[in-house]
Amino acid sequence: MSSHGVRAEPDPVDEDLVFKALASSTRRRILDALKDQPRTTGDLCERFPHLDRCTVMQHLRVLEAAGLVIAQRKGRERWNHLDPLPIKHIHDRWIGDYASAAVGMLATLKSDLEGRTPGQRPRHHAG
Repeated sequence: MSSHGVRAEPDPVDEDLVFKALASSTRRRILDALKDQPRTTGDLCERFPHLDRCTVMQHLRVLEAAGLVIAQRKGRERWNHLDPLPIKHIHDRWIGDYASAAVGMLATLKSDLEGRTPGQRPRHHAG
């Protein structure tokens, strides 16, 4: 809440930056590494030995710009924390509605193929 007692709006998600960040398999693997716990940049570099430290830092900057990673300095270490809210926003905005529509279409198709209306129980044939 602000000093005036009004709830501050969350930062808007820049969907283009999130999609750009998620487009890279390396960045997705970095997010996977952060899913269970925050990690230092050094730890991430050890987990990706095929990348030099500069490249890992570039990927982290892209993830930070998209709001997917929050970096926190503790002494000489830089701790990287996953912020899943931008991914949830993408899911809620793009995936959830499309998945619901697809499930509805599949239910209709199944019913059409089985020759019954949605919600009607299948007919049992006496043999």
